[in-house]
Amino acid sequence: MVVFSSCAVLVVMVVTFSVSSLLGGADQAYLAETQLLDKAMLLAEFGLMGLVFYYSFRYKQYYCALLSAAQTLPVAWMELTGRSAEGGNHIIVDDLTIIMCMVIGIVGCLICVYAVGYIREYHKHHTEYKDRSPFFFAMLFVFLGAMFGLVFSGNLTWIYFFWEITSICSFLLIGYNQTPEAIRNSFRALWMNLLGGLGFAAAILYCSLRLRIASLQELVILGTGNQAALIPVILLAFAALTKSAQMPFSRWLLGAMVAPTPTSALLHSATMVKAGVYLLIRLSPALYGNLAGIMVTTIGGFTFFAASLLAISQSDGKKVLAYSTISNLGLITACAGVGLHEAVWAGILLLVFHAVSKSLLFLSVGAVENSTGSRNIEDMHGLIVKLPKLAFVMIVGICGMFLAPFGMLISKWAALKAFVDSKSVWLVIFLVFGSASTLFYWGKWLGKLVAVIHRSERLPDKLEKSDWFSIYTLAILVIVLCVSFPLLSTYLVQPYLIRTFHEPLMTLISSSDLKIMFLMFCTILVLPVMVRLLTFGKRNKIVISYMSGANTGDDRHFTDSFGRESSMYLANWYMEDLFGEKKILKPSLVLAAADLIILMIVAIGGVI
Repeated sequence: MVVFSSCAVLVVMVVTFSVSSLLGGADQAYLAETQLLDKAMLLAEFGLMGLVFYYSFRYKQYYCALLSAAQTLPVAWMELTGRSAEGGNHIIVDDLTIIMCMVIGIVGCLICVYAVGYIREYHKHHTEYKDRSPFFFAMLFVFLGAMFGLVFSGNLTWIYFFWEITSICSFLLIGYNQTPEAIRNSFRALWMNLLGGLGFAAAILYCSLRLRIASLQELVILGTGNQAALIPVILLAFAALTKSAQMPFSRWLLGAMVAPTPTSALLHSATMVKAGVYLLIRLSPALYGNLAGIMVTTIGGFTFFAASLLAISQSDGKKVLAYSTISNLGLITACAGVGLHEAVWAGILLLVFHAVSKSLLFLSVGAVENSTGSRNIEDMHGLIVKLPKLAFVMIVGICGMFLAPFGMLISKWAALKAFVDSKSVWLVIFLVFGSASTLFYWGKWLGKLVAVIHRSERLPDKLEKSDWFSIYTLAILVIVLCVSFPLLSTYLVQPYLIRTFHEPLMTLISSSDLKIMFLMFCTILVLPVMVRLLTFGKRNKIVISYMSGANTGDDRHFTDSFGRESSMYLANWYMEDLFGEKKILKPSLVLAAADLIILMIVAIGGVI
């Protein structure tokens, strides 16, 4: 009841705040004088460093303690000696803040509601893990609070403070099971995010000591015409790439899949990784036409393409969702790096649609795992018969990721137009081939859900009412966003872009584009309708499946050429010999790391 009531209050507050902000004018600023709060945050930063030190020494991961000290102590020295820049409001509310606020509040709370029933069933299946549910829910709500603080903050030091809290929450939640694998993966996530935090801290030091600016908005304005301001922009972009799990930092998000499913849905799909792309969207005007933007678009575009290929070879449902998340974050990153308002339009809509659809899929996979004991896609064969309600919402989520007229396809359409306008051949190639790979692995999964073996048995539904409430609400949101995205664009996205880029917007999705998408949607509907019309009134005829031997009569077993009874099994082809992790993961990480290092050196060296 504590979780349910807290989530209800949060959702009501978020909706009320969003509506009142829109009616009263989105651009608002608060808290110009914050000396007392700054001191409290400084004490909390030392507390976070102490927590990292405790776990680092406990598990002998001393490099994490070193990274934490390397970023916390210089920032603390700057603030204690009075060298930090002052001025500007610390709380900023604009249209992008409202969008992020609704994503965090509504999607985040639905995941927390789902987690109540999930974690109870989870510990029934995994009695080997210690039940630490109160700690689990406490961390979920601390994380939500940190995300709210991050998106409302305009001051760089404040953003950095909440940025570090999300990293610590992720570390603690990934290690929830306290198994050797969970602890190893949690420290990998911690050191990679601390590395990004080190870049963030360096950017703050440069802005305060050299540029004498304290807010992100001032940096973006200065970065559009001042070469010296590109250094902190590059450092902040580096921090954002680590947080959003772009290659070569993608392995921390893959390792995070050992955590309970609500952790994957909340931190590593809907919200935490969105903090990185949110920061890049804020920085987007300062990334246009310079080496910093080239660095971001190169890493983002390559990540989108490489992660899409890697997803093809995965049969673990959560791992497919993980690679798909990394891939889509790469596309949003590339959109932000282009620095054109049409690309940012696509990036913001991708952020929203991805958060809702991917959360629905994560929760559905978790529900399937609790009901069947497996999250392998191969074990979801005929789920439309075994667990029809779960199969239905999974189909909605999968369609939301790649079919017209759902928002992900519309946003990719706009992204392609922006990439063509930016004259970036590489980005167009990455988008085209990455999208083709995306279609391939989603199509395989979708086919597995609806393929039915004769006499498939219905399985008992083990989900609680709270689970179904969250899953159904997210499924409805996917459909509602599909219909109402023009309103989202008109009243939130476009006003933000006009204020940010100070230029009128061109038509991003023309009427001819919408007609083509409508035709695609009709084609999807026409096929099953025509099949039904052609079979209407005809008597059902059960056709026994063809197998590699004599059918034994139950349509599931056959006698093979050796006279043995074998079971029929239909499987997807995952092409591990072509796109498997052993084939292309390490080369992709090495190539991305080399590109990132070279581009950062060239970009910063060009300014110096």
